[in-house]
This record gives sequence, C-alpha cells and structure tokens, in this order.
Amino acid sequence: MRTQVCIIGGGPSGLLLSQLLHLKGIDTVVLERQSREYVLARIRAGVLEQGFARLLHEAGCGERMDREGQVHEAFFISDQGRLHRVDLNRHSGGNSVVVYGQTEVTRDLYAARDRLNGIVIHEAEDVQPHDLTGDHPFVTYRQGGEEGRVDCDFVVGADGFHGVSRKSIPKDVLREYEKVYPFGWLGVLSRTPPVSHELIYARHDRGFALCSLRSPVLSRYYIQVPLTDRVEDWSDDAFWEELKRRLPGEVAARLVTGPSIEKSIAPLRSYVAEPMRHGRLFLAGDAAHIVPPTGARGLNTAGSDVHYLYHGLVAHYLQADSSGLQQYSERALARVWKAQRFSWFLTTLLHTFPQSPEYDRKLQEVELAYLWSSEAAQRSLAENYVGLPY
Repeated sequence: MRTQVCIIGGGPSGLLLSQLLHLKGIDTVVLERQSREYVLARIRAGVLEQGFARLLHEAGCGERMDREGQVHEAFFISDQGRLHRVDLNRHSGGNSVVVYGQTEVTRDLYAARDRLNGIVIHEAEDVQPHDLTGDHPFVTYRQGGEEGRVDCDFVVGADGFHGVSRKSIPKDVLREYEKVYPFGWLGVLSRTPPVSHELIYARHDRGFALCSLRSPVLSRYYIQVPLTDRVEDWSDDAFWEELKRRLPGEVAARLVTGPSIEKSIAPLRSYVAEPMRHGRLFLAGDAAHIVPPTGARGLNTAGSDVHYLYHGLVAHYLQADSSGLQQYSERALARVWKAQRFSWFLTTLLHTFPQSPEYDRKLQEVELAYLWSSEAAQRSLAENYVGLPY
C-alpha cells in the first residue's frame, strides 16, 4: 500500500502522531508487532504533564481524561519519615499534572483511530524499513504468513527500545549514552483506595518508595529492591510490610492493603540515542530514549517528540516548509536531555545507593534540606515536574 507516513509502533506515541496527522489530512499507516489486547494489557505510569494533556485534546481524545483523570496540584516528598508538600500550582505559575493511566490513554487513542477508520495493522512481524536515505523509503512486514509492503515519504520509529527502527541507523552514525542504576522498582497494583490523593515519594535508609494511584479505587505502589530480587521473592504480605516501614508513621497507619492485581520489577536505567533522525527515518519515544520512572518523564518526553514531529510534518505537507523536519533531532534532543537531567536528579536524591560513601549520603540530606529552605529550588522542581515548555 501507499501512504505518506509509515509509523512503526502502535503504542501511545505512534497512535497519537497518527491521529494528529489524520486530522490535518495527512495519511498514515501504523504497524504494531503485538495484538491490540497485548498493547492494552501493558501497565505503565500515568502522570501526564500539561503539554501531553493539550496534545490529547488537540487529537480529539481528551474528553474521558477530563472526566476520569485526577488533577494534581501538589505531591509529597517524605524524608526519613518527615512529610513535605511540593505545591506545583503555587511554584509553577498555576500549573498542575493529570493522573490518568497510560493504558487509558492508549485505549482512547485506539477508539479515535477506529472512529476515523485509521489503518493500524497488528501482529505485523519481521518489520523492516528500507532505503531510508533515498527518496522512496518503504517498510516490509509479514502478517499471518503473507508479505506486506508500505511505500511512504517518511518512516517514524515509535517501536520502543527493542524495536527495529533505531537498529536501522548505521552504527557509525548512531551515538548511544547509557546509565544503569544498581536497583529496580518492585511495583504492585491493587484494588484498594489510595493512601493519599496526592503522590508520595519517600526517601528512607531502607530504600525508596512511591505511593501512586490510578483511580479512587485503584492504587499503584513501588519499593526500591536490589536487581537480584525476583517477583517470586516477594509475597503480597512481605511487600506491604516493607512499604509501611519506608513511609511516615501516619501514612503507614492509614494504608489499606489487599491482593495484588499485578506485580512486576522494573530495572532503572537512562538511555539516549543520537541523532533522532536518519535520512527519512525519525525516532520517537522509547525508541530513542529511556528515563527512570522517578520523575514521570517517559511518556511525557515521548509526547514532546510527537509535538515536534507533528508540527514538522504539517509544515512540510501543508506549507512546503521542511525546516521543522530538518531541525527535529536537535529540537527533540534538547528537551530529551532536560528530562534526563530531571529524572537523574530525583533518582539520585531519593534512592539509597548500595555501597555509596557516607559523603554522598550527606549530600542527599543537604540537598533535601536546601530544597525545603529555598523557594527557588522548589520552583525549579515544580517547573520540571509539570513539564517544561515545548
């Protein structure tokens, strides 16, 4: 088939870009390796910054988010049992974030593509882009034993860290930057009321913890664990007891526990690939960068990629102006690295690092003490948390 933009990856980034372009009259085809059911079963974070929420509205997909999402104007940081509130609204000029699960975002985007009869091909195996530096790129794939081919003007790789898109950039062109942290997050999803209507990030000598939520009756909790731990090592009871140890006493006392719906361990890492453009291939989201979940920048940074790429493609097709596409990698990476810095800062500030010298632990204490004493430091934290401008 022939289209203008072939998007590899049917997660929220690829679907959002496809929807936005469709509304501007630009044709797309989305190729997704997994089934729709598999994509919708992924459990991911759901703290949306203002810019991402605006993109969803522009895509005509914000109605349910407005109805069911929870606007958060603050969050808490617990430091060795002492609870401090970071007022996002006050310190960022009236801004806030929306707690709305990534699964729900993806569900809304699928519904929007269905309404417009958008082409999303699931279970597309052996996807491979070709002639990326020529004038006529195309993508081949296999579905149900049959070979398929999509001829296009541009290819967008939104197929995640393990996808084929980034691997299509020659090794002598691609530069990779990576930091692997010596711990992971054990996460539990439970059908219980959240312990707090605002997120709690907890720093403790036993390790980091996070109290998050998906809805008034669905909670998401995390604790820092060694990379050697397995999910099987942690019963529900053991998880709840350890979480309570890391929370302030008054928070632990009101924690409602229950059976886990989902339990998993995610290792923490930072990764950036440069450039994010090679010929007529453009990378977006996890295909180009990964951040620790501490600052909730993963999906939001993918959203900024979509913003730059969407406006670049619209200018190219509707205004015969290709400058946005030519500058895409530079613009996207400038914001990507700021998100990397913020995620690194929060991760370093709030986690316990094994075998870390006493000097580093003292710096954590001093950094937090400075944060609570400085309006400027709290303003910087709030501005980054609600999302820097595109």
